[in-house]
Amino acid sequence: MLGLSRWTEKGGSYRTVQRFFYTVIPWAQIFWTFFREHLFDDQDIYLLAGDESVVTKAGKQTHGLDYYFSSLQQRAVRGLSFFTLSLISTKQRRSYPLCVEQMMRTAEEKAASKAKKQAKKKADPDRPKRKPGRPKGSRNKNKAEVALNPELQRIQKMLQSFLSTVQGALRLTYLVLDGHFGNHPAFHMVRQCQLHLISKLRHDAALHFAYAGSAPRRGPIPRLGEQVKVHNIPDQYLKEIQIKDDFETRTYQLQLLHKDFPDPLNVVILLRTNLETQAWANVILFSSDLELSYDKLIDYYSLRFQIEFNFRDAKQFWGLEDFMNVTQTAVTNAANLALFMVDVSQVLMCEYQQNDTAFSVLDLKAYYRGYRYVTETIQMLPLKPDDNLVSQLFHKVSALGRIHPVKTPVSSG
Repeated sequence: MLGLSRWTEKGGSYRTVQRFFYTVIPWAQIFWTFFREHLFDDQDIYLLAGDESVVTKAGKQTHGLDYYFSSLQQRAVRGLSFFTLSLISTKQRRSYPLCVEQMMRTAEEKAASKAKKQAKKKADPDRPKRKPGRPKGSRNKNKAEVALNPELQRIQKMLQSFLSTVQGALRLTYLVLDGHFGNHPAFHMVRQCQLHLISKLRHDAALHFAYAGSAPRRGPIPRLGEQVKVHNIPDQYLKEIQIKDDFETRTYQLQLLHKDFPDPLNVVILLRTNLETQAWANVILFSSDLELSYDKLIDYYSLRFQIEFNFRDAKQFWGLEDFMNVTQTAVTNAANLALFMVDVSQVLMCEYQQNDTAFSVLDLKAYYRGYRYVTETIQMLPLKPDDNLVSQLFHKVSALGRIHPVKTPVSSG
């Protein structure tokens, strides 16, 4: 907050910035209004994407401080967790954050998780295993009825609130989530919001063809047929073959069943083989939209990674990793402000990128720092220099902190 106050002009004292951070602000409406006025293109197709970002924090007093799994460090770290919903432009291939909420586990969730860990540790390894087969007295369960865990309940509430905000102005069809949500509860949560899910399954997911055999003499007709072997899929499902740098990538699309999903899935399997060693690996993408083509499914899922660039910019340039606020309102405002600046910077950079495609966020910050340096310096002079000299000073000073060289002179206006 002190750093912000030092760079603001008249009316931006430290107390003013402090009051801002401790004011309850309707960030969802601000995000959407800014996007609609400055970024929205009614000729574009937008995807809705969601992801979680973990911010490491020290101390003991920060609101929501807990241990969360960090994908960057591949371990649980002490910090804060924020879940973000973002709109991804398929034309511009950029992501724009529009909704940010802090994720926190309740005391009941922590107690249940702790009890589960303790029960796992106390499990007797010498205890005889349960007999194979179905336990006596068990009943069939309706897989269409799913109890959402607290994490999915929080995300669904956030998603429903966002959809009600944009209702009537933007029609969304797909929600793209990473492999953490490649399961039936998440599938069910998304379908309840009238959206189609695009996500990723485990590479060893047990997928099956629909049963095509004759009806058995006794009992119901089986639902699951032969299990899919990703390295031996019939050629009738092959959509594309690409060979590059001694690697062959085969793309298959087919409708398959999974024992945990009550509905069929639109599955795209990417099988990559090293032509020299014959080593292979696979990726399994899926969608609840059975009509979505394989190329769009792959493209839409690959666009999900644009939200990671939002988190990178928010942490590196706009203070998401550096804020020291501890109260609930101040933490909420700090996180939302950092991601809101990602959208603002995209708008500001558009003008400069028309003449300089390499113009970056660091160049943008150097530009405005140079403007402030020149302004403060001129105010100290007894006589204001002529406009030509001011333009030269601004051009020279604003170029000092840039990463990419200035291609065209920058006006001080």
